[in-house]
Amino acid sequence: MASEEELFASVDALLSEEPRLPPPAERARLREAAGITQARLATALKTTTQSVKNWENGRSEPKSPRLDAYQRLLNGWAAKYPAPGVVPTASVAAPAPAASTEPGASRVETADAPPQAPAAAAAAPARPATRPAATSRRPAMKKAAQPAADPRFPHGPLAVLDGDGCAYGVNGIVLDCPAGTVVELVEWTLRESGLGAPKLNRYGKDSDPLIVLTAAAAVKLGLPERLEGHEQRRSLRLPEDHPVVRQVVKAKWRLTQRGFGPWARIYRKAQGRERQCVQLAILSWDALDERSWPGVSEMEPADVARVLGVYATRVITPRGSTAVSGLELMTALRPPTRAVRDEASGNWVSGHNPGSLGTEPMDPAPPEATAEHPVVVTSGWTGGFLNEEAYQWVRPVDLLTDEECTLPFAVGLDLNTAFLAAAARLVVGLSAPDHFVGPKFNPKIPGSWLVDLSHLEVDPRLPSPFTPDGTRPTEPAWYQTHTVAYAQELGYNVRPLEAYLRRETGAYLDPWHDRLKAAYVDTLAGLGVTKDLSDAEFLAAMERHKEVDPAMAAVLAAIKATVKGGIGKLRERPQGKKHKEGERWPALQRPTWRPDIRAAVIAKARINMHRKLRNMATMTGLYPLAVLSDCVVYPSPGPSPLDFLPYAASGKPQPGAFRLGPTPGLAKLEGVQSMLWAVDLMEQGYNPARHIKGGDAVLDEGE
Repeated sequence: MASEEELFASVDALLSEEPRLPPPAERARLREAAGITQARLATALKTTTQSVKNWENGRSEPKSPRLDAYQRLLNGWAAKYPAPGVVPTASVAAPAPAASTEPGASRVETADAPPQAPAAAAAAPARPATRPAATSRRPAMKKAAQPAADPRFPHGPLAVLDGDGCAYGVNGIVLDCPAGTVVELVEWTLRESGLGAPKLNRYGKDSDPLIVLTAAAAVKLGLPERLEGHEQRRSLRLPEDHPVVRQVVKAKWRLTQRGFGPWARIYRKAQGRERQCVQLAILSWDALDERSWPGVSEMEPADVARVLGVYATRVITPRGSTAVSGLELMTALRPPTRAVRDEASGNWVSGHNPGSLGTEPMDPAPPEATAEHPVVVTSGWTGGFLNEEAYQWVRPVDLLTDEECTLPFAVGLDLNTAFLAAAARLVVGLSAPDHFVGPKFNPKIPGSWLVDLSHLEVDPRLPSPFTPDGTRPTEPAWYQTHTVAYAQELGYNVRPLEAYLRRETGAYLDPWHDRLKAAYVDTLAGLGVTKDLSDAEFLAAMERHKEVDPAMAAVLAAIKATVKGGIGKLRERPQGKKHKEGERWPALQRPTWRPDIRAAVIAKARINMHRKLRNMATMTGLYPLAVLSDCVVYPSPGPSPLDFLPYAASGKPQPGAFRLGPTPGLAKLEGVQSMLWAVDLMEQGYNPARHIKGGDAVLDEGE
């Protein structure tokens, strides 16, 4: 028990310590005397209205540097609006009569005004009460005061927590987070943070709040700064006996099957309609892959919050890798169930949502599966598989002409989000496949067809449209509907031997396409690449767009990775060395494990590419040197696409060929090298499209 001397020493220490801020009640009085609302003050100090309320009722105190700015503001107000009986200091001008006699009018005027520096706010004379608020010179700050439209989530979808307890949210908001453990963090997030995002579809679910931890925050909460191990990064997780995991379990919270890894979901069973789930992402555990989020892990917490916040607003609150987020976005926009009335009881029950993939996983047809799939292994299937993949083709060197070899440049064109463009208005199967023998081909029915296309003649200077490597087929093979329809478009009579077709169909990916297209176009526009630019202006803007705003350039990269990764996830293969052929792997339990939909997207993208290649040859007489996924390399008389793309006499691009522009499916410059460089690579058996960008670049081919 403490002695009397120790207690008196502690009390004397408190008495000798001057308070840095006036009492909470005085803080509120000064603010009201100045005619400033709590929301206005919160905006000026880059915090939340709730934090200001907490400061004024004594529940919490601000921290530096916000503490110093708040103290400076209060000192200025104290000099300007002294308490009754206190003489104001001579160094501060007395308040104008209008400010003291009509505080209400002044408050209305300043509600939408731009925040001033604290000292300036203290010294500036009151503005006329009749000045309309709409004349604010910085209207963008109005958005900062309203980070989320849904009143349940006033502080946006996520926050980045640093080691000092500051949680950085969207639009410059900073929350004070007192949590010292992971359990306290979860409970604070759900009860006090005001974080989350509303559902994207009326039948869907709200997005759970995301807390991103810096390395310092992770260590403060008892987590290791780095996850060490020799496994793949995605498999790394804390052991079950780690103190933090034990704390979570002891507090009656649960972890998903993925455990406590770079992306951890901590939850309890929902109470009624209220979900109890928080997602954590640990930056120092490589939660944000550098390939999808370039440079983000090295940014300051506020900038990380800005990048992820824009992505969450335009796409979805991140749920893991961009591939996982791309797949989750499909379900969020097309929820599997909706409320329907039970005719027998009259009650509302959960029922199938038309146009969705439902709640139960669906086995593919054998040719649509992979070799290790149970459908293939248990049936002993030997009939071959769909081979609908992106192009990897190089023109044989002996088919180059002397004229082509004397051209000085090889120019690479890259199609913007080619898979996303292919997903537009794409009809896919929604029901289980049915087997047919000798069916008549119908280009409107999605499915897989066994057809012999080996007799089709194609120009050897172009890749075959029917195989990923561009070689001519040699025997009957399985093709997706779009590939067979293109053979018919070229004038050939196709006679399928067999088919696996789906009776229920729909444009399942349409809302996914629309949301990601808007996100891509809007983000590019924010980087100065807009639809109204001329082709020359577009090329110039694309050359410098990453330097305009590196944070938004990272958002753009993440959107592109979301497209390719989401399509790749539709046929996720087994992970790890322990899997045995014929065993089911976790991805097969998802209704979104749909290799047939993936094949449809890729087949359409490859056919779109070939159609443009063929039209280019017809219009210009030019043939590609190589194609890799959505990149094509052409010989060119000059270093720009403008030197060989076809234009009408009016100056407009010719329809049907490659066109420059910022929307999905249009092209941009990928890179320029010398023709000699390209031919040398081709002679060595390499693909120039893989390296045309320079720096030994390799294109992401989708999975």
